[in-house]
Amino acid sequence: MPTWAALFLLWATTEATKDCPAPCTCHALETMGLWVDCSGRGLTSLPALPAHTRHLLLANNSLRSMPPGTLDNLLQLQTLDVTQNPWHCDCSLTYLRLWLEDHTPEALPHVHCASPGLATIHPLDQLTGYELGNCGWQLQASWAYPEVWWDLALVVVVTMGLSLLAGLLCTATESLY
Repeated sequence: MPTWAALFLLWATTEATKDCPAPCTCHALETMGLWVDCSGRGLTSLPALPAHTRHLLLANNSLRSMPPGTLDNLLQLQTLDVTQNPWHCDCSLTYLRLWLEDHTPEALPHVHCASPGLATIHPLDQLTGYELGNCGWQLQASWAYPEVWWDLALVVVVTMGLSLLAGLLCTATESLY
């Protein structure tokens, strides 16, 4: 291989891995993209990840949640390993569950919950919406607010008043004839 080609490959590899998060190791892939290995680093939150991440290993850390949208800018992401983390499986983990369902459903049974009580030890794919919590996604019951009852009472009183007034007007005009 000519020297210039070797230098070009070395430069391309260096450029590809320069955005690697500090606690992780990165390897440039032959087909473009990065292999980002953050396994076993004691992470409690995700570091800023390079946009051209193709394989992301987050196993064996201390991750408890994944904020919604975390993986949305990783358009090339094909592999995600999030096993062996103490996931807190409530509505805050719904984003991760849906992402795994869409991209790597075979990984879902291997993601286990460490808390809360109803979800402990269960795989993420076996949890129902009840076990994840209602997450505030239900429509609010408008009848639960006292203001609505007052408004409804006002409408009933006004309707009755108008009906009585109409009845009085009808009897008054009949007696004139």
